[in-house]
Amino acid sequence: MLTYKHRVADDVVNVHVPATPEELDDFVSWAQEATRRGPVALDTETTGLDVFSDGYRLRTVQFGDAHDAWVIHWERFGHFRRAAYEVLTKVRRFTIHHAPFDWLVLDRHAGIRLEDLAPRTRDTKVMAALLDPRQPSEGGIGTALKPLSAYYVDRTAPDTQGDLTAVFRSLGLTKETGWSGIDLDHPTYNLYAGLDVILTARLEPCLSAELTRLEVRERLVDYEHEIARICAHMQRTGLVLDEEFTHDLDGILSEEAHDYAEMAARYGVESVNSTKQIAEALAGMGESLTERTAGGAVKVDKAVLLALADMDLQWKRLGIRTPNPLAEAVVRSKRAGKWRSAYVETFLETVDSNGRVHCGINALAARTGRMSVNRPALQTLPSSDQMIRRCLLADEGHLMVSTDFQAVEMRVLAALADVRRMKDGFQSGGADFDIHMFTAQLIKGPGATQGDRKLYKGSGFSKVYGGGVTTAARQAGADESDMARAFAEYDRAFPEIRRASRRWQREARATGMVTVSATGRRMPLDRDRAYAVVNYQCQSAARDLLGQALLNAESAGLLDAMRLPIHDEILASVPAREAEEFAREFERAMTFDLFGVPIVSKADVGGRSWGSLYGADF
Repeated sequence: MLTYKHRVADDVVNVHVPATPEELDDFVSWAQEATRRGPVALDTETTGLDVFSDGYRLRTVQFGDAHDAWVIHWERFGHFRRAAYEVLTKVRRFTIHHAPFDWLVLDRHAGIRLEDLAPRTRDTKVMAALLDPRQPSEGGIGTALKPLSAYYVDRTAPDTQGDLTAVFRSLGLTKETGWSGIDLDHPTYNLYAGLDVILTARLEPCLSAELTRLEVRERLVDYEHEIARICAHMQRTGLVLDEEFTHDLDGILSEEAHDYAEMAARYGVESVNSTKQIAEALAGMGESLTERTAGGAVKVDKAVLLALADMDLQWKRLGIRTPNPLAEAVVRSKRAGKWRSAYVETFLETVDSNGRVHCGINALAARTGRMSVNRPALQTLPSSDQMIRRCLLADEGHLMVSTDFQAVEMRVLAALADVRRMKDGFQSGGADFDIHMFTAQLIKGPGATQGDRKLYKGSGFSKVYGGGVTTAARQAGADESDMARAFAEYDRAFPEIRRASRRWQREARATGMVTVSATGRRMPLDRDRAYAVVNYQCQSAARDLLGQALLNAESAGLLDAMRLPIHDEILASVPAREAEEFAREFERAMTFDLFGVPIVSKADVGGRSWGSLYGADF
């Protein structure tokens, strides 16, 4: 048996690589003893990240505790797979770093069902995120295994991944091809695999102790593991891709990007990605560009260009100026190019042999716990889009159902800040209560107009999202002076919001600039952005409402229908003949009372495509 020795935190650890049936028996005996002592760390090495792609391979499965790791070469079949499978099925508790990835790998490529493995798992990445969700660029440790190990386990913890990347290069492989191309017996490859489980095994008790010290609720830790499991289930199921439509859309977007780029070229902009060319051309057309970047350059970002094109951030016409043709050409060319590369090409690259795409779901994507969907990032699609959403279909004989919380941001704000007048309105107004018109009439009287509503909607969302007057005015297509006045009137109508903000900021300063959510989630604040505390509190509570809705939906037997959590909605594929019944069940799963404020939802039944819920005809 090959055994590599290494030093971790002044201890000598062992990475064992069995090669014979007898050595594999030693591994099984070790695992039987290890599971009696406590959790066993688990990890996999594969050929890449696209778990569902054709030709994807599981190469090794490794197990370990604080002192010993065993790297089992799954790719060698036979005795190796039997030994790994036996241990995978019999170990009582596992510790995994970034468990959803390994759950899905082992589910698809080793026959270990997600439903069996997830309840036996503690995820050190989830634990770390509940301690401090910030990435290094934000002042945190991050949630990757190596920086966490360097902080909690051994400050000299080796960067074996860096060593492995160097090995890839020496073999003429890239970082992308190295994982599938490196020889299974390469010493650095096996050492890398083994050290990861040893570090994970040592990291878990450190994180557990820190969670206890900071009084993070055990129920919150359990809850996050349940949400991770449900999200992994949705990712495993995936969505049907309309491949013919998607190929056609690829051509349409390519042509659109080219045509609008040619239009921009007529105004002297040879590249729609050249800020300098765009700024000079717009200035030459008589546009006054007053906004600047942090570096002092003229700002011509999407928000500026859309305003010049007389469109809001949802690409709807504002009707307040003559659209600038260059600004419109630039934003349309860039959007077509981005949508083609970010969405359409990604769909076509990642569709599996069964015609399904499995978008990644990050159940803990932000400081507030907000979820995200990646590869592609579907949550960044404008709420008005039907084109990209049209690519994704419900199953054959099914329809799409989208169930969305109604005005959840404002309901959460009213509940958390105990805003009396808002709470009264939500309690008496029913499911269709319009908080923004209610606010307009509260301030302006019964004669309040839709224009008033737009101003106070902007003011309300600024409280939730932390935006200022300029941003709110731009989004509403309003004059800044009018928006500033609306801000002041909003504060007078709902003084509890400012009081809550000040209270949360005081509490955060007393605890090292950490605000704690209603569910006990720790959210570090930036000292120069303490005002964001309202956003953090509201966004976190809304996320946990969605998380609870996922759990409620599972309890109601709806898990197999669920496809994606997007913002504040659950997207589902349901049998056409039972669509209305499913819709009502989802609404029930997404109905709560939050500190006296009713949280309500509305389910929409569409056609077969996701885009049908946004106006597409299929």
